Amino acid sequence: MAAEAVKRIKLGSQGLEVSAQGLGCMSMSAVYGPPKPEEDMIALIHHAINTGVTFLDTSDVYGPHTNEILLGKALKGGVRERVELGTKFGSSLKDGKIEIRGDPAYVRAACEASLQRLGVDSIGLYYQHRVDTTIPIEITVSLVPFY
Repeated sequence: MAAEAVKRIKLGSQGLEVSAQGLGCMSMSAVYGPPKPEEDMIALIHHAINTGVTFLDTSDVYGPHTNEILLGKALKGGVRERVELGTKFGSSLKDGKIEIRGDPAYVRAACEASLQRLGVDSIGLYYQHRVDTTIPIEITVSLVPFY
């Protein structure tokens, strides 16, 4: 599939445009069996990008954290400029259990940690993985940091 063959679409009203086909990276590091070999997954990410798939999706909870680190490695060497990056917050592991959080302090800390793991200055789409029903959604989304 040639790069120009992958359709592009707009997400929302803020001007973000992504490939209509994205690459979900979760299973590269967790969930469906053991983590896959890093060099193979980086090669897969690069292959997807080279064929026109430029929307990459991950989350801080995948691994946990190891999927963002993997993606950060794959984005080095000018690759970052060729993709729209999405990652999620809202789920954290505490004592082996998933904890749902949407409080402002957590959201800011989670975003800053994701930026560091990904090795990037900005995230194209930063969204809530699970809604914290103890915090009004207006509070959670009004305080999502924008960099």
